[in-house]
Amino acid sequence: MEHNLPGAADLADYLVDLSNVVRDRSLGAPGVRSLHRFRLVVQALVRLTGDPDVPVYPVADASLLGGAREFTDPGDVATLRRWVEEGLVEEVGDADRRILELMEMTSAAHTRTVTGDLLVGHRREHPWIQGNTDRFLKPVAGPSGSVRLVPLDMGVRTQAEISRNDELAAFKKQGLLLKSSQQPISAVIKRFWRCPERRCSLYDPRSGRVLLPRMRGGVPTCEVHSLPLADAGPRPAMAQLKAMVNGGCAARYTVEEGSRTAVGRNPEGGIALYALLSPQVAARVSREHVVVSTTDGILRVRDVSTYGTRMRAADRRGRLGPWERLTRDKDRRFGPGDEVELAPGVVLTRSGRRFPAELATAWRTGPKGPSAPPEASMPTSFR
Repeated sequence: MEHNLPGAADLADYLVDLSNVVRDRSLGAPGVRSLHRFRLVVQALVRLTGDPDVPVYPVADASLLGGAREFTDPGDVATLRRWVEEGLVEEVGDADRRILELMEMTSAAHTRTVTGDLLVGHRREHPWIQGNTDRFLKPVAGPSGSVRLVPLDMGVRTQAEISRNDELAAFKKQGLLLKSSQQPISAVIKRFWRCPERRCSLYDPRSGRVLLPRMRGGVPTCEVHSLPLADAGPRPAMAQLKAMVNGGCAARYTVEEGSRTAVGRNPEGGIALYALLSPQVAARVSREHVVVSTTDGILRVRDVSTYGTRMRAADRRGRLGPWERLTRDKDRRFGPGDEVELAPGVVLTRSGRRFPAELATAWRTGPKGPSAPPEASMPTSFR
């Protein structure tokens, strides 16, 4: 099979997400990880193309060999290490990102990739993935332990689904997901942390960008100094609002736990939108149009306008429902992806990003796991 591995992406007709294939327990080999699954994929490519020398370029996450003990055959580990050393397999920190980079290179513009991953977390950076039906092949179990390759329809995911997947990836990277339920460890993410190294400001809320701790051995740990972090108190709930004008994001605002913020044309001490609007549109927005408040990690909106306000809610997959007129002076829950219309073309919306105090509830009630994923990604920091 090594004659099918040219050792260079620009010489290959197919890319293979090796980590995804090796870990796919639905393919014909027992155990958690097996290199035999990759051999079956190469055989399937030979049958598909009719070319016994079809050139294949495998890309693997570094974590694949990091889990060497999970390989059924210890010989697979030695083979894979040799392939990496000889340049037959490219080993990187993030195989998905590298594969997409290769697929966008001029020399590999028509190369197809074998993977079972729907790559939801990369669709903001690579919008061409949305709805694609011809660039990816999925390996599926065939008769008598063989593998066949079928076109993988990537489908179209909503922004809410993409954001949820981003959250999952960020928490998984930091070891902040419970293995049993794939839910965030809320007792950690709802707290601030402090590194014992006095010069370390990675976790200092005054820095404006606070990293999530990395869990090592069940202990929140400094990313740089590898020291156990000290609990520095509760992390306030925050949420992000976006002002959308004629369909484009004109400004972003952050509201904090316990706050009461007026939004309108020019409210006293609140969020003023007049600079974003034409005089004709601004005239249709009340001085104080809505009030946004946060209590117990829940964001609410109240209509206090002269002209009225409409709202439409997003479901768990981010699909928007019909417009409804808000009852004046009555609070309404304002969730991620929901939209509040102050005037035609002037909309407030919640970011799809969830902040710490919302996460436990959101993950209990929402769809679970990467197959049902989440606007700007949940990063390894909170703003």
